[in-house]
Parts: sequence; C-alpha cells; structure tokens
Amino acid sequence: MQKSVLARWGTIQHKLTPYLFLLPALLILGLTVFWPALQAFYLSFTRYEYDLTQPPQWIGWENFQRLWTDAVFWQTLGNTLLYLVCVVPVLAIAPLALAILVNQKLRGMHWFRAAYYTPVVISMVVAGIAWRWIYDGNGLLNQIIRQIGLSEKGIPWLTSPQWALFSVMAVTVWKGLGYYMVIYLAGLQAIPADLYEAAAIEGSDGIRKHWDITVPLMRPYIVLVAVISAISATKVFEEVYIMTQGGPRNSSKTIVYYLYEQAFRNLEMSYACTIGLVLFLGILGLSIINLKLTNQRV
Repeated sequence: MQKSVLARWGTIQHKLTPYLFLLPALLILGLTVFWPALQAFYLSFTRYEYDLTQPPQWIGWENFQRLWTDAVFWQTLGNTLLYLVCVVPVLAIAPLALAILVNQKLRGMHWFRAAYYTPVVISMVVAGIAWRWIYDGNGLLNQIIRQIGLSEKGIPWLTSPQWALFSVMAVTVWKGLGYYMVIYLAGLQAIPADLYEAAAIEGSDGIRKHWDITVPLMRPYIVLVAVISAISATKVFEEVYIMTQGGPRNSSKTIVYYLYEQAFRNLEMSYACTIGLVLFLGILGLSIINLKLTNQRV
C-alpha cells in the first residue's frame, strides 16, 4: 500500500516538474501581458478619459458604436489594409531572391550578406530620421531626381497625401529585407545539393531549378515570412511616428498610430482600448485565415 502511494506521488511530481519550471515565466507573463490585456478588454466597455484619477464608468457598447461612425478610424483602417497589401508581397518575395543571391558560393559573399542585414540592426529611430532627410525637398533623392531631369521641383515624398504612405512603406521594406533574407537563407542551406544536381541532369537549370525545387521546398518558410510580415505591417507605428506623424490629412495614419493618439494625446483610454481590441481581433483572424489557407498549399 505504501509503495503504491509513493509511486503515485512520484508520478504526480514527474508531471508537475515541467509546470514548476514554467511557473516563473508564467507569473511574469501574467503580470505584464495577460492581466493588462484583461484590463484593456474591460476598459473597452467603460468611459475612462481626461481625468484618469476617476474610476471607469460602465457604458456597454457605446465605444464600439462610436468606432462604427468614426470616419478617421475607417480611414486609418484603410491605410493599414493598403499597407498590408503593398508591403507583405514584397517582403515575401524580394528577400527570397536576395537569399538565393547571397547563398551562392562566391568569394566575398559574406560581405554582401552583412551589407543586406545592416538595416536590420539599425534603430528605427535612426533609420526614420535618416530617411526623412533623404525624402526632404532638398534631400538626396530629390537632388538625384532633379539631376536626371524627372522633375524640376522634386517630389513631396512626405508632405503629399498621394506619396506619404508609400514613402513610409519603402522604409519598412528596406528595414525588413535583411531580416527575412536570413530566415530564407536558413531554409536554402537545408536543401541538399544533390537535388539541384539531379534537376540539372533532367534539364532544370538556371532560374528554372529554383522554380522546380527551391520554391516548393521553401513553402513553409514563405508561409512563416508572410504571416510575420503581415502581423508586423498591421502593427506598424515607429515609421509613421518618426517620419509623418500620420499626416498630411491622416493620409499616412495607421490604426496603431491612431490608437496611440487617442490614448496618450487625447487621454481617451477607454476608446483607445476599444481600437486595440478590434486590432487584436483583426490580427488574430488574419493569422488564422492566413495559416489555414497556406497550410492547404504546403
């Protein structure tokens, strides 16, 4: 009897051991992530603004009704979706081409890998300020445009509603190319060279070998990059904050920047939490749909 009790207690200890190791991390996550998320969910159904010393007042669905009729919210949502549609395909395809290029066994290729990865390690603050100078009316880009005769006045990259959002997108792409290139490079180096040799015998060489072998075997990595870049594009903030502040006329304002504006400039915390809840549900739905659709192809 005593042996069976000891054996059962040993089994329980064995099962509990992994959770005891996870307990410190779960406590930290609970205090810094899960509990604030639950508070934000509660505040979405309250009025908590301006005088933050007063307790929140329960108002039910009023914040969501306000969100439904908020023209600026729908404009920022449109900007965010446009960001998603334009940036994600580029970040899913261009880094793969770069990875194939730097995966060649040529002398000095490691220098090219370092050069392509350099933007990743540069702070977004530094990168945003540098690109703002490049986009300036008398900046490097407009000077080149004037030199080659495309435009005498240059292009108002950050001050025109037609150009501002796309100019910010270019910085996001420039900053992310090297990061996703490394992910693809890891996948490329796991592909056996024998497959390419066999394909060459069958007449699949040059660019065609990448279409026949590289792309099919890299599909899990393409899925990963597509999901990560989609979530990152949906949550873009730093580039907008540093370069345009959402202007001109809200043309480059994204949903995360609008959330920040409502929370920390207008002090409408409950309304900002409502925007955050909608953003969370959107990202969650996007991730699930993206994974399901792409898993059917992998």
